Amino acid sequence: MTTQTTAPAPVNLIKFAWLSIATGIIVFSLKIGAWLFTGSVGLLSDALESIVNIVAAFIALAALRAAAKPADPMHHFGRGKAEYFSAQIEGFMILVAALIIVVTAVERFLKPQPIEQLGWGLAISTLASILNGAVALILIRAGKKYRSPVLDADGKHLMTDVWTSVGVIIGVGLVQVTHYMRLDAIVAMAVGVNIIVTGFHLLKESTSQLMDKSLSDADHEEIVSVLKEYESDEVKFHALQTRESGRHRFISMHILVPGAWSIQKGHDLSEEIEAKIIAKLEDATVSTHVEPIEDPRSWEDEPEGQYRWS
Repeated sequence: MTTQTTAPAPVNLIKFAWLSIATGIIVFSLKIGAWLFTGSVGLLSDALESIVNIVAAFIALAALRAAAKPADPMHHFGRGKAEYFSAQIEGFMILVAALIIVVTAVERFLKPQPIEQLGWGLAISTLASILNGAVALILIRAGKKYRSPVLDADGKHLMTDVWTSVGVIIGVGLVQVTHYMRLDAIVAMAVGVNIIVTGFHLLKESTSQLMDKSLSDADHEEIVSVLKEYESDEVKFHALQTRESGRHRFISMHILVPGAWSIQKGHDLSEEIEAKIIAKLEDATVSTHVEPIEDPRSWEDEPEGQYRWS
């Protein structure tokens, strides 16, 4: 006998994607203005990264819309993994942007040019960074609260952009103090390297999630805490397996009970356990399979990848 319980539909996260898009456009406009005022390649590199932010935000919007669609005959477990594809695309785009930045910086290093109207340029770039930082914090908090890989990745990307901008501002400011024009290009190169690291990190993380990574240790501890409430001489558990798909959690296990129990009694126990797990872990789908504890076959179907807690 198998039963399955699914958590209520998650909150709509589309509004956060639109916030990211609007912020990206405003910040890009401000940074382009700062570059036009100064001619700084460091500020230009900062603006180019904002283009990536805008495109990535549109991709995140599409991914969130896809992930929000319910399961159907073609997608039995929904489309939660669309969020990971979005993170991968963003990672590749970041690497391309980094390459452009490094090439531009090398050219400016070989042919340094004076920076003009530095005060206005730094002021505009600082304003853009403050706006970016505020939205980044909103996205990161929303990503953690709603367990959304897209929002978390987008927020961290924006936060990286903030620190990149801080570095550029410092670098450009040092040009004014030292009058060493190549320092602007050196800072731009450092920005490019930093973006490359961010891109590789996003690719590594999203690839891991696409491989059906199990839930976190903290999530497993929550599940086990429920199972221990019911574990006894006549009730045992095994074959606990978990995986993530975007912000959705999938949990399955076998419940071993006396063969003399009625189907109704076994079903009631399963429903009770599933409901308690979902109360602890939002956006979860829990599947249980009830087996007779006396039957040796019940103990022989333990998968290699099960989670063991005792």
